[in-house]
Amino acid sequence: MAKTKTKVEKGTVRKILQYIKKYSFFVALSLVFAAVTVALTLYIPILTGRAIDHILGPGNVEFGEIRKILQTIVVVILLTAAAQWIMNVCNNRITYRVIRDIRRDAFAKIEILPLKYIDSHSYGEVVSRVIADVDQFADGLLMGFTQLFTGIMTIVGTLGFMLSVNIKITLVVVVITPISLFVASFIARKTYSMFKLQSETRGEQTALIEEAIGNQKVVQAFSHEEETEKQFDEINGRLQACSLRAIFFSSLVNPSTRFVNSLVYTGVGIAGALSAISGGISVGQLSCFLTYANQYTKPFNEISGVVTELQNALACAARIFELIEEEPQVPDRDSAKVLGHAQGNISLEHVYFSYQPQQKLIEDFNLKVEPGQRVAIVGPTGCGKTTMINLLMRFYDVNSGEIRVDGTEIRDITRKSLRENYGMVLQDTWLRNGTIRENIIMGRPEATEEEVVQAAKASHAHSFIKRLPQGYDTVITEEGDNLSQGQKQLLCITRVMLCLPPMLILDEATSSIDTRTEIRIQQAFTRMMEGRTSFIVAHRLSTIQEADVILVMKDGNIVEQGKHQELLAQGGFYATLYNSQFAV
Repeated sequence: MAKTKTKVEKGTVRKILQYIKKYSFFVALSLVFAAVTVALTLYIPILTGRAIDHILGPGNVEFGEIRKILQTIVVVILLTAAAQWIMNVCNNRITYRVIRDIRRDAFAKIEILPLKYIDSHSYGEVVSRVIADVDQFADGLLMGFTQLFTGIMTIVGTLGFMLSVNIKITLVVVVITPISLFVASFIARKTYSMFKLQSETRGEQTALIEEAIGNQKVVQAFSHEEETEKQFDEINGRLQACSLRAIFFSSLVNPSTRFVNSLVYTGVGIAGALSAISGGISVGQLSCFLTYANQYTKPFNEISGVVTELQNALACAARIFELIEEEPQVPDRDSAKVLGHAQGNISLEHVYFSYQPQQKLIEDFNLKVEPGQRVAIVGPTGCGKTTMINLLMRFYDVNSGEIRVDGTEIRDITRKSLRENYGMVLQDTWLRNGTIRENIIMGRPEATEEEVVQAAKASHAHSFIKRLPQGYDTVITEEGDNLSQGQKQLLCITRVMLCLPPMLILDEATSSIDTRTEIRIQQAFTRMMEGRTSFIVAHRLSTIQEADVILVMKDGNIVEQGKHQELLAQGGFYATLYNSQFAV
């Protein structure tokens, strides 16, 4: 288990270094100015020691020499401040460019992930990885650059200066130091798994919050507030417990290393005092040595804090890289062709598909649709109607069998060109933050104002849009809270009417629209579907009576097919479904 965790950590570090590698110039610059900062900082105690040595006794102070040393100290301090500022600018640039790159790659991966990943992970958990985990990683990375480099250089530089002054006293420091390193590394190993658990639990909490806020009306409608609060309290309690453990262990590092460092300072003080009494070193050199001992131990406190923060950052980075390295959707084949303006000839041959291997859904499904046909798909909930739409749009690939468009297997067609040939209106509306106009022209950004208005009139959306405060320039939110469900659906219908692709998919497209408007839209759909292959999924069977062919699905198979009157005359499953609408 420990070996596996170590491998994960090493793998995560390698991935981070790959991102940092692109900014090696700024890393080198940061290291140079970190070295300059440390060297100048360590030079100040030498100057201070010399100033002390120029205080020879009562009434015998060499003010001229002291004045020169003080002037030099002021110059060194100014240079140190400038070098430190440049180093921090470099560190900030490296950190936030790396974070930008990671977020960009994470979002790009989300765009190409198969829908089965999105369907099997809560949105809040994915958001937590891209936002909260990346922020935590940024804090650790910035602290690492800012304090780790300078801390290590300070330790090395201080040892060098101390060795140049007195080797014996320096040995006292070197002998006691490993205790501090051992304590810090021991606690760091313990905290990684705790911080990883903390990050995962925080993602779980974010998912619950996002879900509860997005569905607050449902929560309140079913009086589920108390249960949701209990669920939140349970996750919050686990987050508190794992956070307390992580913070407790990480907080042990600083006092532990400070205790060891105090031993170092005490050892240097005693050894240095004895050496000064015997004339081995001057009082100024002893002062310089004590300052070095303090500066030598200080980085250990900082590095111990950095190591703890880096453990948290590595845990967060591991979760981010898990997302970035998720298996993407199967890419388009190299030989895949661009589908032009499709004729609408569609066939499904011996199609098998299931979301879970152990749960069979569609088996040996066969269908042939002629260009311009209106195909209605009906059946009970869970029979595979929407699944068939997912397969036609290639949101999911079939397990076996083939789906062909104009004679070409859809896996030999680029996804982009395939989907451009479909116009899709779903029961679940999707809008983005922006104006009404921006939401309508999503499929045709080059559309003119006249074309937009014409499409809105055809979908009967123009009248309500004109009543909005800014008309087509009215800004709506992603959830479309300032619109009714019916108005949102009208906008989605307008979007398709503007594009007018050769094939249409209408999945409960008028489910949220009043009856009078629905009759008008059905008339508009009838005009729009002329000469276009159309798939209509509907629960209200009265809306599909004019379809050229009605497919009656049950348990993933077509059990009946034909026109409305033919199916009623058969007195089979369709007739039962149809007559159930009028049952009392």
